[in-house]
Parts: sequence; C-alpha cells; structure tokens
Amino acid sequence: MTKQETYQSILPQIEALVTGETDMIAKMANVVAVLHEAFGFWWTGFYRVEGQQLVLGPFQGPIACTRIPFGRGVCGTAWQRAETVIVPNVHEFAGHIACSSASNSEIVVPILRDGQVIAVLDIDSKDFNTFDETDRLYLEQIAQLIL
Repeated sequence: MTKQETYQSILPQIEALVTGETDMIAKMANVVAVLHEAFGFWWTGFYRVEGQQLVLGPFQGPIACTRIPFGRGVCGTAWQRAETVIVPNVHEFAGHIACSSASNSEIVVPILRDGQVIAVLDIDSKDFNTFDETDRLYLEQIAQLIL
C-alpha cells in the first residue's frame, strides 16, 4: 500500500473517532494512536501551546521533551512560522532539540484556531527523508480535525 493509500484508508477512521467528541485531548490521543499504528513512526504526538511554550500532549513512542520554548527546535519553529515544517535530516536543522538521538527526520504541523497556533502535531522517523508533500497534505487535514 502506498503512503497516499494508507492516509486515504485511515482518514475515515480518524473522522469517525473525533466526530462528536468535544475533548481535544481525547481527539489527540486517538489521532496519535491511528497514525502511529498505521505508519510505525518512531514518535507521534502533540504539543499544546501554553503561554510562550509548547507542553507535551498525547503521544506514542519513547519518552519526549516535556516543554519546548517558542521558536526553538522544529516544533517551536513550526509554531513561530504558523506553517508546516518538513525536515529531511534533523541533524542539519539549526537549533534542533534532540529529545531522542534515534530521530533522523521530522514533520511538524501547526493546528490553528482563529489564526493562532494552539498546538502542533509532531512526527519523528528513524529514517532520513521520510516526510514529503503527501504527508503535509494529509497531516494538515488530520490536524484540523482536532478542532
């Protein structure tokens, strides 16, 4: 199954899981579970905006950084820019925060409400060059389902 076919197969499941649910943390938890299971990513999770930092939310994978300052690392940069950031090799990303040395590529998708970033979806892979425009397209759709 191609990456696109996998996203197309899980999108209805994610929509069914979040439809009617009002608790954002519950939505985040199920979205992470579906994505992590479907793709076998190294780390899949959310960080929520609290003041001037991102605070760890629901995730699957090894232990993670608990708090990330605005503008720091890939997550903080995606928050600052309010746009998806794809990093083919995290070791070449200036200011990368190495929560795990096993992570080699990353995508971070901001979740916006009324033009403001309220959280980010962060996914790490052990492989280099894992994420591309297909991931951006589908993960941006999925991230908006959290609202």
